[in-house]
Amino acid sequence: MVPHLVTALKGPLLDLERGFLDATPRIERWFRLAWQEHTPPFYCSTDLRNAGFKLAPVDTNLFPASFNNLSADVMPLAVQAAMAAIDKYCPDARNLLLIVEKDARSASYLDHLKRLAAIMRQTGLNVRFGSLDPALREPQQVVFSDGQQLLVEPLVRGARRIGLADFDPCSILLNDDLSSAIPDALRGLHEQVVLPPVHAGWAVRRKTNHFTAYREVARKFAKAFDIDPWLIDPLFASCGAVDLGKRAGEDCLATNVDAILRKTRSKYREYGVRAAPFVIVKADAGTHGVAIMTVKDAKQMRGMDSEYRARMSVGADGRAVTEMIVQEGVPTFETINESWAEPVVCMIDRYVVGGFYRVHAGRDKDENLNAPGMHFVPLPFAASCHVPDSSALPENASNRFYAYGVVARLALLAASIELERTDPDQSLYG
Repeated sequence: MVPHLVTALKGPLLDLERGFLDATPRIERWFRLAWQEHTPPFYCSTDLRNAGFKLAPVDTNLFPASFNNLSADVMPLAVQAAMAAIDKYCPDARNLLLIVEKDARSASYLDHLKRLAAIMRQTGLNVRFGSLDPALREPQQVVFSDGQQLLVEPLVRGARRIGLADFDPCSILLNDDLSSAIPDALRGLHEQVVLPPVHAGWAVRRKTNHFTAYREVARKFAKAFDIDPWLIDPLFASCGAVDLGKRAGEDCLATNVDAILRKTRSKYREYGVRAAPFVIVKADAGTHGVAIMTVKDAKQMRGMDSEYRARMSVGADGRAVTEMIVQEGVPTFETINESWAEPVVCMIDRYVVGGFYRVHAGRDKDENLNAPGMHFVPLPFAASCHVPDSSALPENASNRFYAYGVVARLALLAASIELERTDPDQSLYG
């Protein structure tokens, strides 16, 4: 289920990508065997960077909020994948409670909810929306950009089940990333499945755990297909006990920045890359593109002014940043209308269901593109088929997207392993 997509982008194809096309049957079998041992998250989106010499994931989101950026043409595939996922957890499900972000107000997010609900309804589920916001005491109508309305209702917790006033769901689909804490309302549920599980939320989850699992997956994949794992795996290190406002953890960050820059320079020399390496320093928990900086010299970690330190000290949902990850920066060589772009691949269950480009006219190729001012370019189907076109040139856009789908699924597999390893003892939720 890897679709052909159309994009106006052209460019040199990595030898790595060419190898993926040649090894397609073996790759698909490798994934098929891997999914016999692991269960994928319900849904996921992965931000990729294609540097022209390296193709790697830089972030994996287990609570995607970007299904509105997908082409309408991918809807049948998304519905099929959602059916496969629901059948695993609650095959006789009738009702689905979709828990939305507490501040579900932006037009983009509401359009995402509309698209996500449409997918789930096509699987045969009655879908209603609930919120964990304790301030929400009465149902609230929210208006979509096209004038349609969405009713968000307060949750009702019974003895061991959660639902709405007149709605008892079999399944709960979380679209709130639980940045602050795991709410009591979602603990100790009986015969109700929460997707993804609550420990996938940022109150528990750490990017370091994800990229540790990804490193293991990448090495196994690289060994199986005789490639250098660095070509698909960004170097990283982590620092705890960080408080940039008080300059705590500064030495750890500077030391790891220096180490990763040094290792990256070595790999650049090995592959003849004539570019200055950089690293991305960011919060180890959270999304929304906050608390992220590009660093090209360890001295930058000690040279930040007080305003920048304050900005890097607050993550998603206003949460204090106390842990950080130092990640090898992967530049992008892709542009749309002369603006730098990066692909985002969306998945449901173990299937790629589509993708889009995140584009930012005001950012450079070595900067975070997930920032105000970004826009999105969907990648529509080029043909009704799910495999790369071996008869086309390797630089064919659909073939390039196949390579993106391979690396994104490696990140998805890593997420499944990450969730298995961080699954708390059930007594904590009972």
